[in-house]
Parts: sequence; C-alpha cells; structure tokens
Amino acid sequence: MDRKKKGINTVCTHHGELKDEKYKGATSPLYMSSSYAFENVDVKRYPRYFNTPNQEALGKKIAALENAEAALIFGSGMAAISTSLIAFLKAGDHVVLQNALYGGTYNLIVEEFEKFGISYDFTTGLDVEDFEVKIQSNTKVIYIETPSNPLLKLTDIKAVADLAKRHHIITMIDNTFASPVNQNPIDFGIDIVIHSATKYMGGHSDICAGAVAATSENIDRIFQLAKNFGGSLSDYTVWLLERSIKTMGIRVRAQNENAMRMANYLYKHDDIRAVYYPGLSSHPDYELAKIQMHGFGGMLSFELEKGLDASDFYNALQLIKPSMSLAGVESTVIAPSLTSHALMSEVERKRQGISDGLIRFSLGIEELEDLVADIEQALEKVKGNVVTTTY
Repeated sequence: MDRKKKGINTVCTHHGELKDEKYKGATSPLYMSSSYAFENVDVKRYPRYFNTPNQEALGKKIAALENAEAALIFGSGMAAISTSLIAFLKAGDHVVLQNALYGGTYNLIVEEFEKFGISYDFTTGLDVEDFEVKIQSNTKVIYIETPSNPLLKLTDIKAVADLAKRHHIITMIDNTFASPVNQNPIDFGIDIVIHSATKYMGGHSDICAGAVAATSENIDRIFQLAKNFGGSLSDYTVWLLERSIKTMGIRVRAQNENAMRMANYLYKHDDIRAVYYPGLSSHPDYELAKIQMHGFGGMLSFELEKGLDASDFYNALQLIKPSMSLAGVESTVIAPSLTSHALMSEVERKRQGISDGLIRFSLGIEELEDLVADIEQALEKVKGNVVTTTY
C-alpha cells in the first residue's frame, strides 16, 4: 500500500499488518516464538535481530507513517536514541545538539559520551545560526527535538536539515512530542526520525518502546549496532503496540483539539502566569509551527501565578493525574524538575527556562469541560492555602 496515497488513519489501521491466512482473523496474528528454523528459509529470524514476523511488520507500519524506507522497534525510547547516536559516532567524532532536550537524552550525552571519546556541543539557542557556529571539522551528527520537552520550543527542521546537508552531516530528530500524525521530519530533509513509542504510538500508558525510521541504508547501520546492544522488544509488546497505533490518528487529533482549547482557557486565566503551546498566536514559534506541523500537538506547559504552589495544585487535582509519563488517553501533569529533567542540574534547568514551578500538561481525550472543572476546583484549594501576612 502506497503511504502517500492513503490517509493517516488508513495507514495506522492497515499498513504493515500481518495477514491471518489460516483463520482470516481481523487482527494481526501474534508469533510468540523466540526460536525459528535456520535451514531452507529465506530469513534467519531471531528476536534480537529485530526480524521476527511481528517486529518486521510493525517496522513497515512505522516507516510508512514517517514516509521512511524502513524502521526498527526498540525496547525504549532511550534505547532507540542511544543506539542511533552511537551507530553514527565513534571516538574522535563530534555531535551538535540543541540546548532544549529531553532530560534522559541530555544525561546520556553528558554522562556517557566522554567514555566513548565523543565530543559534543549544545547550542545556545534554536536558530539555525546557533547550530552553524557549533559545527566543527569532525562533526558527524546534528541532533534536534521539536517541539521540545517541556517548553514546546520549535526548531526549524528544514533549515537545520539544509545546513547539515551542506556540511555532509547526518541529522536526527526526536519526534515524540509531535508524533507522525502532526509532523513528518523526513519530508523536510531529516535523515533519522526517533520516537519514544511509549508515548503517542502506545497511547494507553501500558507500553514501553522506541522506534527509529530512516532510509534502508541508515537503518541497516543502526541495526548492525542494535543487534549487539540487544535493545529489541518482545513480540507480545510489539503486537500490543501495533494494536495501539491503529487508533493513533484518532487519539492524537482529539488530543490536539483538547490542547488547543485548554491552552486558550489557561492563557486567559487570571491565576496562570504563562502558557507554552505552539498553537497560540502568542507563541514565538507559532508561524513556524504552521509551516512544519499538521497539528499543534497534545502537549503544553504552564506556570501558576506567583504565590500559588505547583505541588499543592497538582496534588489537589481529582481527574487529571500527576504521572511520570505522557501522551496517554488520560490527561496527566508532571513537574519536569522532579521527573523528566530531574537528572539535569538546577543550574542547567534554569538556563533552559525550566522553573521548579513549571507544570507540563499532557492532554487526554476526556471532555474538556470536565478537565476545566478539575483545574478550577484545584486552583480554589490552592488559593485557600495561601496565607496572607499583614503588617
């Protein structure tokens, strides 16, 4: 099936599915075997080689969603990120990364890359000039993440891809926050697209997985390292992930709508100091978002007015869950300083604009009116806890 001639929901549902030739079941059959024949077969299959029937089929679906030639499924988003980076970097090489990154990726770089003899630089901003000034003669990879976690800052995907091509540098992007529904970086010239499939692809807070999509040549290079690192995913989880992706288009679009409406509500609220969402015309990257995104996403962040305690607020919520991850069908909030970016130093968090009071909000598919009511009751409780001192 030609991805470019089919709609997103059709691709999510049908592309790469396994056919049940014997019983004609409507869903892909699950092949649980960890041992396959090695003689008189076209492919020697083994789970750690990422080529069991379910692994192979799901790779085709994810490749189609990202307009890529091929894809690999990993045991986690960090397995996908670390394997992809190290597949293209060796001792003596240099990588340029944007300064606004997921905390796990940042920690991987600053704690592990020195051991491999790989040097790195973080940009000071997200403009293409900020990347260009960091390029060295030994730079092999430029790594970006857009929208960024947790402040939803945008990087110009095409500008970075064009810059990298002029210097013969491989580009990688963490596309998790957008999902393939909202953004397809390969269309803008990016070489390798990475996802924490735990998030929007899984979508139900019950799967941990990662994915990488690229050309067949680049995927083969990543595979050669991946089979040694051993970060493959069990076939049962692969099967669950394929099931979940079938509804990704519907889920993500509903989350987009909720996030847009929620961002407007919070932006006008007297008790909210700041809202970070690329779909707001007040967002500095709003015009760029309209160019490179199909939808503005289901993620936003906000800060309460001074004097209102963020911890008291999210503990007072009754429907919206304080929870470590994101992108499930249920709405969740977290404090990035305590979770996704806790491994960063306080100095680095402040440099990136991540305050202790910042709240990251992952919109689910609930009725918006119910989410608003929950926020209102939580704010009332928090304001009731504020002690006013008179002199």
